[in-house]
Amino acid sequence: MPNKVFISTSIPYVNGEPHIGFAMEGIETDAIARYFRLMGKEAFFMTGADENGVKIYKTAQSQGIETQELCDLNADKFKKLAGILNFSNNEFIRTTDQKKHWPGAQELWKRIKANGDIYMQTYEGLYCEGCETFVTEKELEDGNCPNHKKPPVLIAEKNYFFSLSKYTEQIKQMIQTDEIEVVPSFRKNEILALLEEGLQDVSFSRTRQSLPWGVPVPDDENQVMYVWCDALSNYISGLGFGRDDADYQKFWNNDDVERIHVIGKDITRFHLAIWPGMLLSAGVKLPTKVLVHGFITADGEKMSKSLGNVVDPFQYSQEYGTDPLRYYLLREIPVGRDGDFTRQHFEEIYNAHLANGLGNLVNRVVVMSKKHEINLHNFEDVIEAEKNVLYYWNEYKSKMDGLVLNEGVQVVWDLIDFANKKIDQEKPWVLAKKDPNRMKNVLAGLLEIVRHIAIMLLPVMPEKANEIRETLGLNKIEKLSGEQNWKGEQFKDLEDPKVLFPRLEK
Repeated sequence: MPNKVFISTSIPYVNGEPHIGFAMEGIETDAIARYFRLMGKEAFFMTGADENGVKIYKTAQSQGIETQELCDLNADKFKKLAGILNFSNNEFIRTTDQKKHWPGAQELWKRIKANGDIYMQTYEGLYCEGCETFVTEKELEDGNCPNHKKPPVLIAEKNYFFSLSKYTEQIKQMIQTDEIEVVPSFRKNEILALLEEGLQDVSFSRTRQSLPWGVPVPDDENQVMYVWCDALSNYISGLGFGRDDADYQKFWNNDDVERIHVIGKDITRFHLAIWPGMLLSAGVKLPTKVLVHGFITADGEKMSKSLGNVVDPFQYSQEYGTDPLRYYLLREIPVGRDGDFTRQHFEEIYNAHLANGLGNLVNRVVVMSKKHEINLHNFEDVIEAEKNVLYYWNEYKSKMDGLVLNEGVQVVWDLIDFANKKIDQEKPWVLAKKDPNRMKNVLAGLLEIVRHIAIMLLPVMPEKANEIRETLGLNKIEKLSGEQNWKGEQFKDLEDPKVLFPRLEK
């Protein structure tokens, strides 16, 4: 297994404000990065903003402001959200960054052109401004783009094209053999079905007349890069490709790196067909894994401002806290599939899982242990608890290594349920009178279980996990060095437990 990991979100358009879908994608990516770091790997986590394209240019015009002003305004909101949601990203790449991004995008173009895969052609086709891509008649639903419910516009231009079609068979084989692993596996079948139809060459530039905004095409001042070579190249330009490439060499151009993209199901064609084709042409290493997530609905319906059902991640973080939002999105939205989000269900999960489950467990165990002056490392025999914790660790690692995040979080809650049931079965408040030694043994084992729960939760709810560790008298950790072993840390004096999750009253 590689010792280094590169992992990225897709970069969202900044023609609007951040939404819950990007919040989920970023939280998933952050949890994976934190998990791999916890397991001792070096992880480079990148997110950013896609700021070039017709859609952004026209949005700025409609608002009567300069395009760069709109980009700056909304990119700052995405950066702010990344901070609020506690992303541990190493880089936030912006495609308007002429020092960081443009050199890499232009270097990739030059390599593809040098391989003979860029040519000029007059093209006429249907163009969806929302998707920023050309579409075919058969992709439309009643004449409309299925994603944006609007008809495409007919465009005829003389542009540069990329010879994507010549890489169809090579890309197909790499996906079939899991050289590029697609998670979950049913998404692999979807992209292979597309590849069976054969890939078409794609438009690679736009005229400055139609789009006076974007990365200049090398050696042609009349053309700007279309979205593919511009936006997709962010994954390597943010690492320094085309300029100071130390991070690029360390976290991409290296056999000891797992290269992971986390993307939405609506952009699989871009990341599993066009992007691999570009990299093959340029002689650049390909991603090793692509995690494809679904959409978030509200009461089973697609979110839209007109329906008034849009979930604002800023609002939920402010109202309930960041970690409860992280928990809900990681636990309740199955990896790879669509998931629903309603305030009622969110509050039900908050009370049942966080307030009554985790919060109540920590409070009961710590309060009783402080009362009876439990010394963790003097207990005699908790073999049953030790075996259970080892079992849950193995299950947790298996799910998290496989990027099945919702099932990984479920494993932690199974351990929480085990601990709560043990309290109810053993009744340490009764043992305090009948069998004090047994009571001390039970509480010491429960304290150790709580410590393990806090470690497992570090990628999921980093703030609350560290609050639990602080209550146990333990320092913050980012990398395991034996702490996952039974009795793997020396406890200090227990602190009075804080209310981790105040119960929501109706």
